Amino acid sequence: MKTKKSNLKRLFLVTFLTISAIISAQKAEKPDNIYDLGATINEMTLTIGGVLVVATNDGLVGIKPPENTPLFIFNNFGQLKPEETEFIPNSPYIVVSQGVNSKFAGIAKTKRAVIDYMTGAIIFNSENDNWNQIYTCNVILPQNKLIVSGIQKEGDKFEKITPKVAVYDLSSRKLDFSFFLSTPGKVGISKDYSITGTPLLLKDFIIVPTAQGLIAKSHTGKDLWDNNIKRINWMVTDATETEIYGFETTSNGKNTRIHKIGKNGEELWNDDRKVKGKVSNFEITPQGIAVVSDKDDGGDTSVFATKNESEIAFLDAATGEDVWEKAPKTKGWVQHFYIQDDGILFGIQQGGINKISFEGKPLFKKPLKTGENILTMAETPQGLIYITSEDANIVDLKTGDQVWKKPLKYKNSAAVASTFDSSKNRFLIAANQTVFAIDANSGDVTELAATKFDEKEVANTLEIKNDNLFLSSSQNMMLLNSKGDEIYHKYFKSPGKSGFVKVLSGVVAVASTALAMAHAAKAGANRSAFGNSNNLDSYNDYGKENKRAADMFASIGDASFALMSKRFKATAATENAQFILTKLNTGVGLVKVNKESGEITNEIVLKDKKPEYKIDDFGGILYYKADKSTLYAYNLNK
Repeated sequence: MKTKKSNLKRLFLVTFLTISAIISAQKAEKPDNIYDLGATINEMTLTIGGVLVVATNDGLVGIKPPENTPLFIFNNFGQLKPEETEFIPNSPYIVVSQGVNSKFAGIAKTKRAVIDYMTGAIIFNSENDNWNQIYTCNVILPQNKLIVSGIQKEGDKFEKITPKVAVYDLSSRKLDFSFFLSTPGKVGISKDYSITGTPLLLKDFIIVPTAQGLIAKSHTGKDLWDNNIKRINWMVTDATETEIYGFETTSNGKNTRIHKIGKNGEELWNDDRKVKGKVSNFEITPQGIAVVSDKDDGGDTSVFATKNESEIAFLDAATGEDVWEKAPKTKGWVQHFYIQDDGILFGIQQGGINKISFEGKPLFKKPLKTGENILTMAETPQGLIYITSEDANIVDLKTGDQVWKKPLKYKNSAAVASTFDSSKNRFLIAANQTVFAIDANSGDVTELAATKFDEKEVANTLEIKNDNLFLSSSQNMMLLNSKGDEIYHKYFKSPGKSGFVKVLSGVVAVASTALAMAHAAKAGANRSAFGNSNNLDSYNDYGKENKRAADMFASIGDASFALMSKRFKATAATENAQFILTKLNTGVGLVKVNKESGEITNEIVLKDKKPEYKIDDFGGILYYKADKSTLYAYNLNK
């Protein structure tokens, strides 16, 4: 009898919890798609491909409306820590790792997998290919290859303990070739062949950096050469693949040694070149090698400590010697770095722009003083426009002379928005609740309009809509006519400070990133994969940037990259509408507001004081965490 009562109690509890969950999940307006993931949701990531990847207590789940079922479910490794999931920039790939950061790494089994989130395919799983240990795992673009190293439990007893490298083709999901880093059974335990950096995959061969030196193999795994240049972290090559540069972080981790190697493995400089700090940018030019390195005092407060700033060096490609007698002073971090026909243009985060010829001569009459945090440096028909948190101007790219009579100055602004009004031939800049108009020919500045936004917000978006000016922030929208007269101002009260701060991290403005190409092109991370990131872009050409992204993806020749290309060829759902989370009469919800009229065209009530959500601005999808294990998806294009 006691057992029956216990069973009835348990049944009642389960029923009650189930009903409670259903009631909880039905708080929000009816969604277009419901995803019951069956496990606690820990994190949501909206990818540049438009797929929502959800980390749960069981693993990863891929969501892509209008499909009602997940695109993929990866539970092979169980729950994953945030650091165990890596989204490869500008690609459809996720690299999943487990056991890599364990204190038993090297002894305990390590596992890696590569997921194509666009198709949901598990392209590589170390367990399926009998890898007992995976030491490194690198996606190489645009070749679309995967290079792994480790111990594979195949072959005789010596082969099962000898470090190995394998190259897989990510399109066909097949092994291209593999090879051992040393001859199985013929190397003593004192020899360390651990891989120290990212391999360099060339047209005819591959170079692997190890603790013993560089090892080159053909695409069949045949030995080509090796040398004694040890502990290289990353490598780049020129367009001809005959000159290779290897970068080695010094033992104290504060400086970098640069080596130049020929395609036969010969060291081409008599001695390596040491630069202070870690290399953050590197460009091979016809005139020589441009290097930016960042120095860090490491917390040392001594008067003799290294200054926290960047250094710029220009090296002779043949010898590695300094071309410049005196390097330009930066007095801060290099935030912008562009290679031009006549020299190197750079901007400093703490303020200041300068240009140096390849021979080391200043091209500007004097370094240009600017405000801090240079948000924009771009080319216009009038010259170089720069916009900081405090000022803006256009300067002559040859001399550094001001084009505008004097810089536009404003109080340090939390956000600065700008655009070019082609019909009126003027630049428009919104900062600190004021819209400034600057005549492109004369440089004359007028205060076009005051834009007082509620909740002390400032405009972070400025667009031209049918000759009108559209401005927006998180909770405010405003439309002005070309003279600056207000057509409408709409304010939508935030859900509450605590909830609002939380949901800000959930908004992913994919449309505004133009793929954030420069950020993805960091030194050592396949930085030369998709062309030169050190070119100065044209101002306000977002359509061109999206086309460049679409063309870049299309050039890979893979089905998943083709889907990503198609996405960036499409018009963003935010072109004519703004999505705002606000406090409605019936509870917290999301409103879709027409930019031209300011009218609400759609309203989704979430009834949640602290909603967790993501918005796909390109696809027009709202993802809302309805309860701990359930996601709702709403089509915002209706």
